[in-house]
Amino acid sequence: MKKHFLVAAALLAVLAIGFGVALALSAGGSSSGAVNAEPATDAKPVRASSHRLTDPERSELTVVEFLDFECEGCGAMYPVVERLREEYKDRVTFVARYFPMPGHRNSQTAARAVEAAARQWKFEEMYGKLFDTQAQWGEARESKAATFRGYADELGLDMAEFDSAVDDPETAARVRADQQDGLGLGVQGTPTFVVDGAVIPTPGSYDEFRDLIETRLAR
Repeated sequence: MKKHFLVAAALLAVLAIGFGVALALSAGGSSSGAVNAEPATDAKPVRASSHRLTDPERSELTVVEFLDFECEGCGAMYPVVERLREEYKDRVTFVARYFPMPGHRNSQTAARAVEAAARQWKFEEMYGKLFDTQAQWGEARESKAATFRGYADELGLDMAEFDSAVDDPETAARVRADQQDGLGLGVQGTPTFVVDGAVIPTPGSYDEFRDLIETRLAR
């Protein structure tokens, strides 16, 4: 109970900050940590190229998270999502999509690093690494590109290929495409979850999220 209360309290505090950031995004604000993007006219929660954390043979539900690796709210939800996807890996498709937010110096850099890792089939490993280490690099004012490169090396990636992918305009375009879909779906801040095509309020705890999934699965 205490753990759930602490998670909920952390989410409320971070989402309050995220709301202000979201207003900046909707007002056209930008920073070095943001992707300049227009809403997709044919916005979709999931595309063939989207990164799936689970891929059950018979999926009964799809849960999509639009996330920012530097967002503390996303960091707070990370262990919740990890627990849920392990529990429902045979029934629910969990999808992670990029949504770098203004005001986060390294959010775009982090997304590119993860996408570069994905080109070497290491999306999940880099995704987890950035959330596991978020407290060490999040909110830094200086670039953490070298830090992310070090993580890629630790994961055993081909560093020449990684560096090339990070600098490839197609990598930035891939991140931007996710954000365009998010904007088209009405995403204004992170984390934002889309369950079977509908944006939902961010659950405040594991139990709340689990209850929501159980309710949807029972339909």
